[in-house]
Amino acid sequence: MDIESLKVNEYKKKVKKGYMWAIFSALLWGIWYIPGTVIWVLNPFDTMSVEIGGTHGDTVALIVTAVLISAFSAAIIILTLGVWNLVTGKFKEIKRTAVQFKSCSKWFILAAFCGGPLAIFGSYLAMGFVGGAFAAVASLLFPVVSSIVANRWYGERITKRAALGIFLIIVGGVSIYFGGMISEMMNDGVRWLGYVGGAMAALGFGLEGAVAGKGIDLAEPDAGLYVRFLAEAVLWWVIVIPILLILGFPMLKYAISAFEPLTLVVLLFIGLSFGYCYAACYKAFPLIGVGRGQGVANLYGLCAVIFILLFTGDFPGWTLLVGGALCLIGSTVMYSENVSEEAIRD
Repeated sequence: MDIESLKVNEYKKKVKKGYMWAIFSALLWGIWYIPGTVIWVLNPFDTMSVEIGGTHGDTVALIVTAVLISAFSAAIIILTLGVWNLVTGKFKEIKRTAVQFKSCSKWFILAAFCGGPLAIFGSYLAMGFVGGAFAAVASLLFPVVSSIVANRWYGERITKRAALGIFLIIVGGVSIYFGGMISEMMNDGVRWLGYVGGAMAALGFGLEGAVAGKGIDLAEPDAGLYVRFLAEAVLWWVIVIPILLILGFPMLKYAISAFEPLTLVVLLFIGLSFGYCYAACYKAFPLIGVGRGQGVANLYGLCAVIFILLFTGDFPGWTLLVGGALCLIGSTVMYSENVSEEAIRD
């Protein structure tokens, strides 16, 4: 077998492994919306939203509750990924990645800001205000964001096929958002903030993918991912929650109350599903690229709708289904171009 054939076979193996990681990420991402929705009705988050709502209004109550849920999510993901890195012996690599701020860790810290206050916080807002099915489908818009950022930042060319995919995703987004959000705004309800949360999630996940791709080029994926969630946990527990405490919200009281068996079990499921979803996605990126990794992981929307339907019996409306289908078709069109020859030459 000549060298060129060996390179082709090696590339095929790498691509196959990358797609397997991306599919695994989509499955776990879809599962995450079940515990991510359930956590809202468990103590202390249910009583927290009611009590704060009595003094500050429902909108503020749900936003502050989403902050605490996001903070616990980051903390539990650190624990679950800590076990993963302990088993795989990556802690020395984590230390090396963290201290290399100028060249490496700055990208993962920036990814934490995109993924935490925007993507994950926005997703919890969407789940709490509107529901898990909407939160899952709304985030399907993120490939548009990542493609535009890659074009402006990396100079990555947007081909005719990619432009068609972006158009289909945008049309799907109109179907997902337009009717429901306009109705909520006209009724002056608080659910419209859930639609804002869905948009935040799409923007955040798209930005995070583009930023994290820069970091993964320089670091081991598992180590970089751990630094990213450490940065997010610091953001919530060292900056945001103390600010809310100063503003008079009893965050520590509710945080301590979260240590109940059922709440901890659901939080553990959040950590396992979303933590390992991220781990699988970060492993797919260097193998098949950020764009295709996100494109395959975008199947999470379909997985989430199926899991939520099986678990809760909640069937989404037809506009949500049509919009989600258009987003999936659009992302498939965007990332189905054959780039094997270019990849081999690289």
